[in-house]
Amino acid sequence: MNTQPDHRHSIRLQGYDYGTEGAYFITIVTQVRECLLGKIESGEIQLNDAGQMIEKWWLELGHKFPKINTETFIVMPNHIHGIIVINPGDDVGSTPCVRPAGVHTSSPLSEMVQWFKTMTTNAYIREVKQNQWPPFPGKLWQRNYYEHIIRDETEWKQIYAYIENNPMQWEMDNENPTKGSS
Repeated sequence: MNTQPDHRHSIRLQGYDYGTEGAYFITIVTQVRECLLGKIESGEIQLNDAGQMIEKWWLELGHKFPKINTETFIVMPNHIHGIIVINPGDDVGSTPCVRPAGVHTSSPLSEMVQWFKTMTTNAYIREVKQNQWPPFPGKLWQRNYYEHIIRDETEWKQIYAYIENNPMQWEMDNENPTKGSS
C-alpha cells in the first residue's frame, strides 16, 4: 500500500467550468507512448485496425454527447489530437436534465474524455482476446489528458493547422518515442 502523498498537479485551469460552451483542443496519449495505433510513412499516418477503431469511437462522441461537435482530429501512432466544441445551450454539465436512456445531452469535458477512453479500452481489450492485437502495458491510455481552451480565431487556425500537419512533424513530435534516434 502506497502511503506517500500524491504530488501530481492538476493541469486544469483553476476555477474554469469545462462544461461551458467553447472549443477545446484535446490530446490523449497511450500509456508509455506505446505505438499501438499505426505508423507514419512519408509524412502520412497509416492507421492499423486499432487506429481505425480509435477513429470510429472519436466520431461516436457527437452521438453520445449531442451538445458537442467533434471538429478536426488525427489519430497518430500513440496519441490522438482533436477539437471538441461544446455548443451553446443549458449550462453543460452543471444541471441535471431529462434525457433518453444512454444519451447525454450535457456533460463536462472530462466525462467525454473518460467515456472515450473507456469505450476504446474495452474495444481494444476485446480485440486482444479475439484477434491477437498487441496487448498494452497496464492501461491503454495515460491517466490524464491535455486540453487547451481555444480562445480566438487565430488560436483555432493555429491548432487546426497543427493537427492537420502532425503526421509530417512526427520525427520532431514530443510523443514520438524514437524522436532524435535517427
